Amino acid sequence: MKASDPVHERLRGDILAGRLGPGDAIPSERVLAEEFGVGRHAVREAVKRLEQLGLVRISHGGATRVLDWRDSAGLDVLLDLFATGHTPPDLLQAALEMRATIGTDAARLCAIRGDAEQRAEVARLATPPVDADAYGALWRAIVTGAGNLAYRLAFNSLVEALAERPELAAALVPRGGDDLRALGDAIAAGDADAAAAVATRLLAPPA
Repeated sequence: MKASDPVHERLRGDILAGRLGPGDAIPSERVLAEEFGVGRHAVREAVKRLEQLGLVRISHGGATRVLDWRDSAGLDVLLDLFATGHTPPDLLQAALEMRATIGTDAARLCAIRGDAEQRAEVARLATPPVDADAYGALWRAIVTGAGNLAYRLAFNSLVEALAERPELAAALVPRGGDDLRALGDAIAAGDADAAAAVATRLLAPPA
């Protein structure tokens, strides 16, 4: 563990939990250094990491102030929210909606762009029954076959977030096998419309 880690984790938690709100000044370097028993270099490193996450704005010569992370942060903060338990009520629904949107378009693109080997691999992985790990491998193959790097990076973040909620990941695995087979068949056949339609059913966020 680095000397900056406790400072970073406490401030990050305070911001994501709302104990420090948008526009609030974080404590000074001196105060934080004394509180955590670290040097000012460690405090500066911790605050710089917060800036890189889009949580604060550093003002040289003035106070470092908290940003509204909903407007300034990226998917890295999604992982932090799931990992720390500071989860806004609508976050889970939003993450599942993003999963459904990306997954549906990835299935469509995989049917169009995936080569024969990639599409055959999807069909093989879409053979029921599947558990959470096998279902994740199926969607990784689909997103890879879609040939969209942004989708792959977003998929990685969603997988990491769901790793913090294994009971949810297990609940999202389809119980029946018909749609799984239909998805594999549609992608193997290069039928983009059918692949998107089945993916929409499979990925519809649960109530």
